[in-house]
Amino acid sequence: MATVRIKSKRVLLGDNGGIGPGVLEITNGKITSIIEGENYNGSWDSQTDIDAGAHLVMPGIVDSHVHVNEPGRTEWEGYETATRAAAAGGITTIVDMPLNCIPSTISLDAFNTKLDYAAKMAAVDVAFWGGVVPGNQLELKPMIAAGISGFKCFLIHSGVEEFPHVSEADLHKAMKELQGTDSVLLFHAEVETQLDPEDTQSSPTAYQTFLNSRPKAMENGAIELVAKLCLQYRVPCHIVHLSSAEALPIILDARKQGAPITVETCHHYLSLDAETVPSGATQFKCCPPIREKENQEKLWQAVINGDIDLIVSDHSPCTADLKLTKEGDFMKAWGGISSLQFGLSLFWTGARSRGLHIHEIVHLMCERTAQLAGLSDRKGQLKVGMDGDVVIWDPESEFKVTRDKIEHRNKLTPYEGMILKGVVHKTIVRGQVVYDSGVHSKTPLGKLLFRGARDGVSARL
Repeated sequence: MATVRIKSKRVLLGDNGGIGPGVLEITNGKITSIIEGENYNGSWDSQTDIDAGAHLVMPGIVDSHVHVNEPGRTEWEGYETATRAAAAGGITTIVDMPLNCIPSTISLDAFNTKLDYAAKMAAVDVAFWGGVVPGNQLELKPMIAAGISGFKCFLIHSGVEEFPHVSEADLHKAMKELQGTDSVLLFHAEVETQLDPEDTQSSPTAYQTFLNSRPKAMENGAIELVAKLCLQYRVPCHIVHLSSAEALPIILDARKQGAPITVETCHHYLSLDAETVPSGATQFKCCPPIREKENQEKLWQAVINGDIDLIVSDHSPCTADLKLTKEGDFMKAWGGISSLQFGLSLFWTGARSRGLHIHEIVHLMCERTAQLAGLSDRKGQLKVGMDGDVVIWDPESEFKVTRDKIEHRNKLTPYEGMILKGVVHKTIVRGQVVYDSGVHSKTPLGKLLFRGARDGVSARL
């Protein structure tokens, strides 16, 4: 039996987030024991075991909202570059979104095609979301049987033609199919709304012009619809990338009525604000948009209050030409933020200044993200029987985001030049070191993950 031991003066111990000296023992990829205290009397192999010194040892991050885009748009991002970026950021599992790849993951055949690509080059573990589009409701149960994590839909144009948005009638059909399963339906929650023409006729290089084109009312109205359907069908529903703090009372009211509804927000909504987006800086464009500082503070308060369930990257890259950086046209540029590698440090930089504890990172970026994707039986916690997924990092150290550090395929990001807290030293997936202070494993060590199946064994059909 292959065993690796990790010791540190600072190990995240127990459910209460206590930190103290300890040793993890990982055998055949699983945590087999956690020994608290400084006096470890077990065997130690200096060649294979890891002494982390005073660096913090905690569960690897599970990022449940990542657009990899392979196959079909691999020039935007692919499994090799996305998972290497994840490893460099302390992320041990990603859950890949069903669109921007071609074909979109809206059928069992398309799901199997995606698996074939991911299996060859994943540096960390990868699970998958499927998609709900008009007319594919009969594909959902076969994909569930094959181990897909759940499904995502759009209530507005998705940005790509091969992943059309759904109507309310389409949702009734899909949710009837999902009743009685343990699957979850994710919503890009924006709907078309009436705009004042004057709001969008200003200069397209002014960020305010774009912000005016995606008002909070678009999110608020969509979330009202989701809450209604969630209460009707009692199918677990999840709001992705919430940017409008105004919608939180709708979600909280639905929960009080018994709706199984959860919500996430993203690093860009917590780290960036509309007031400081430079003119023409299209690397800041995403949908829904980055909103005002006042709105951001309300999102942070919801995180602190426990009203927001999880924090993710929504890593949605593209090639530099699609961002129209020379023209600086917010209205025509592709909308998406590249941030996968820096999520842990981005969140910690904002969280520590607001008095949040390290254990809040684990709840919001490890445990709850794993739970959403149906992976909580093996991911997201340092406990005996769980996968030996670990990030070793220094929460006190700082670094500057520079292009030479970026592992994403395309280096354009709004975070370039920022000083962030928290430096990742090692990332370990199932007891195997996949990233070590700038050096990646020479071979891809990630596995494919399937909801309802353990140890990478799917019900693939």
